[in-house]
Amino acid sequence: MPLINSPAELNALRAEILSRRDPNKTCITLCSGSACHATGSRSVAERLSEELEKQGLSDKVDIRRTGCHGFCERGPIIVIHPDEICYFQIQPDDVPEIITQTIVEKKVIDRLLYTDPATNEKIIQESKIPFYRHQLRLVFGANSSVDPTSIEDYLAIDGYAALSKALFEMSDQKVLDEIKKANLRGRGGGGFPAGRKWEGSRDAPETPKYVIVNADEGDPGAYMDRSLLEGNPHSILEGLALGAYAIGANEGYIYVRQEYPMAVQNINAAIKLAEAYGFLGKNILGSGFDFVVKVHMGAGAFVCGESTALMTALEGRVGEPRPKYVRSNVKGLWEKPSVLNNVETWANVPLIINKGADWFTGYGTDSSKGTKIFSLVGKITNTGLVEVPMGTPLRDIIFKIGGGIPGGRKFKAVQTGGPSGGCIPESLLDLPVGFDELTQAGSMMGSGGMIVMDEDTCMVDVARYFVEFLTDESCGKCVPCREGLRQMLKILTRITKGEGREGDIELLEALSETAIEAALCALGKSAPNPFLSTLKYFREEYEAHIHDKRCPALSCKSLVSYYIDPSKCKACMTCARKCPADAIESAKGTIHVIDQEKCTRCGTCFEVCPDRFAAVTRISGEPVPPPLPQDQRVIRKSKKDD
Repeated sequence: MPLINSPAELNALRAEILSRRDPNKTCITLCSGSACHATGSRSVAERLSEELEKQGLSDKVDIRRTGCHGFCERGPIIVIHPDEICYFQIQPDDVPEIITQTIVEKKVIDRLLYTDPATNEKIIQESKIPFYRHQLRLVFGANSSVDPTSIEDYLAIDGYAALSKALFEMSDQKVLDEIKKANLRGRGGGGFPAGRKWEGSRDAPETPKYVIVNADEGDPGAYMDRSLLEGNPHSILEGLALGAYAIGANEGYIYVRQEYPMAVQNINAAIKLAEAYGFLGKNILGSGFDFVVKVHMGAGAFVCGESTALMTALEGRVGEPRPKYVRSNVKGLWEKPSVLNNVETWANVPLIINKGADWFTGYGTDSSKGTKIFSLVGKITNTGLVEVPMGTPLRDIIFKIGGGIPGGRKFKAVQTGGPSGGCIPESLLDLPVGFDELTQAGSMMGSGGMIVMDEDTCMVDVARYFVEFLTDESCGKCVPCREGLRQMLKILTRITKGEGREGDIELLEALSETAIEAALCALGKSAPNPFLSTLKYFREEYEAHIHDKRCPALSCKSLVSYYIDPSKCKACMTCARKCPADAIESAKGTIHVIDQEKCTRCGTCFEVCPDRFAAVTRISGEPVPPPLPQDQRVIRKSKKDD
């Protein structure tokens, strides 16, 4: 393991690594991120090694266990290079056939390919699959090509070249100027210009100074930062070192959720390798610059994603926000100048230093430059991580990349920005994704969570769900957040139960205004967003719940009833057998009836009734039709009906 003491030695090592790599040699890259790991990636990797050895191909075929490929619902995923043959949902039993048919005989296995639902076409190459074809993977792209435990893989793609360039070809001021010129805005939610934040710390007179990675990713459904830490940890370390050099810091911290064991493992391993090679520690690359990195595991509190709460936790105290009388880049960790950016922000820094600010600003909008990684989840055909240029319309992300809404359902809204974000309706689907554009629409960029909802989603219940999450996660330090959210939750819960009252909407608005004006931290100030955005675009749903005691989406359990349409029931007994409450009166050849007093509104009968009958009906805000008399419930059944 060589200790690199100069740019010349780094270039020589990189050249030596590349000389040992034949670009035409077959290489199987296997997604080994958390999602694929959960679906059996490790077993597939073991079977690949066993089968290659069994067939005498171990020296002819490389296996590379990489980070997340993005198309998480289709894992485990393998891509066979150099032909880029992509197979999805691989099981260990598929491996012998893959080795024999594809590796040896050069044949494609159709059943493992992606099938485009729009054309029914089998697509061989990963880059031609619509989910990938419409993305621009500048930051996330390396995840699918490098082994996160191998520093050589990172060096082979110009890893640590930006650090070498900065230390020997640029002054610390020039590095700062380049980040400012790129107008890199923080990807953690606030969207504050990173260059201005760095400059504030650099100009602060006190020392020492610190750089910090915020990897406390707590938004429901969001896992962008986790996947970057797991799949390409050296890119974050390099970005952090560049930030430290720019502001004059010699110590950095990575604050990561302890619920991310693979990310913690990979970043710790990367730190040890970087130290051994001379990219961290004393006298980095012989430049005289010293920089060390420590990993701190958080206890999982959502509020610790807020900058001052995170720094308080790093200091060993309870993770609670504190007033920002002075910005944390001037008085942060231990009251010293501290630059805090999230994982994705730091991962952009080496790209900007390597390729220049002009290259970076070639992507995006006037005020939002570069690309953004989103976690695309919910009622969407293609679930996973996507990276697109800033300014990409929501419609393109949801329908071109996400494949639209499954089951022929209608799109209703997309929630962006995490629990404190907002819901954007169909009328704004052509809105370009950018920090300012989303804020003007009543939502926010946040860290990049994007939850898609279909026509069966109740927007009042969505607001209740996110306010409940934020109530549970409130640190309780300030009254507007602690008590205000609790009261908002009570009111929203009453509304979804059909117990809403006149004046509830106005009271919710007043509580929201108080939180926005008086809450201590940004999380408390933005907590009313789920209610305010749903009220803005779906006010009629609130009014229907309150005035008509009706849920238009047929979602709120207390406001929905189920009954069996006697004209459609074929007495198949499927619903009766599946009902967990034994609430269905049934007999072979007799129209079934739901006992409304026993019914728990679980919806099982609605879900299991055969589509060809569609006899179970949901209604809201109107009485259930009375059942037929017993003597009229008998039906004659033919073999065709069976």
